[in-house]
Amino acid sequence: MYYILLAFCYGFSLLPLWLLYIISDGLRFLVYNVIGYRRKVVMDNLRQAFPEKTEAELRALAKKYYRNLTDMMVETIKLLTMSKRSLQKRFICDLSVLQKLYDEGRSCQLHLGHNFNWEWANLFCMQGVQFPFLVVFMPISNKAVNRMFRHFREKFGTKLIPANDMRNGMAPWVGRQYLLALVADQNPGNPRRCYWYPFLNKKTAFYKGPEMSARRYNIPVVFADIRKIKRGYYKAQLTLAFENPEREPEGAITEAFVRYLEKNIHEQPEVWVWSHRRWKHEYKPEYDEPGHGE
Repeated sequence: MYYILLAFCYGFSLLPLWLLYIISDGLRFLVYNVIGYRRKVVMDNLRQAFPEKTEAELRALAKKYYRNLTDMMVETIKLLTMSKRSLQKRFICDLSVLQKLYDEGRSCQLHLGHNFNWEWANLFCMQGVQFPFLVVFMPISNKAVNRMFRHFREKFGTKLIPANDMRNGMAPWVGRQYLLALVADQNPGNPRRCYWYPFLNKKTAFYKGPEMSARRYNIPVVFADIRKIKRGYYKAQLTLAFENPEREPEGAITEAFVRYLEKNIHEQPEVWVWSHRRWKHEYKPEYDEPGHGE
């Protein structure tokens, strides 16, 4: 099954991007208008985040989101045959802050949200840094699809660390220099072992892990924001948020990322993934009690 899927995607990826975007337009109509993929989830999330917008404005925003979603689908498949040179023309980012940390002999954590197109960002960053580049990912239940996504992400040498087995995945890198990319707005599985902060008008759970490891090992934290300039072109901005995390009080790094992400979402909302069931867990007051969930 995997090789059939790979052969199909490889042939699809040989098509020029202009033609892939025409296909994406057709997919957008199918996914939004015909199938209605998670349309209720998207609309509920948008109402939560933007109570000041009218229903007409929210529907217009949802359509923009689905266009970006299907664009990302075809852009990800295009990675199978996209050259490094072509990617560098279409994805722009100043990586000097990462180079500085590397030259200083330090590791680094890169915190980002689910902003399109993080798959292109992964491979762009891999090409431009001297660090071993580690990316935390959540394995997909379908084995053939999971293997396909690993193929996309490891194309230029990225090392994948499974989110459900971080301890063993990171074991070979203890004491070594690395850059670890974390999509830090995932919905945690256990709401009792999280930080809770207001996010898009609702108390929201965030993983403790990224902050805890940064503070424990004093690993500098860089925030990343990806913007879509126009169709097929992206620009990422990197900000050194915490150079010495061990000096920060508990929760400060996570809260800073939440505020950073929220600001970026408000500035370009159509590039964040609204079809995630981000608010599966409801906040309970006992989650804020000292020692709760430790």
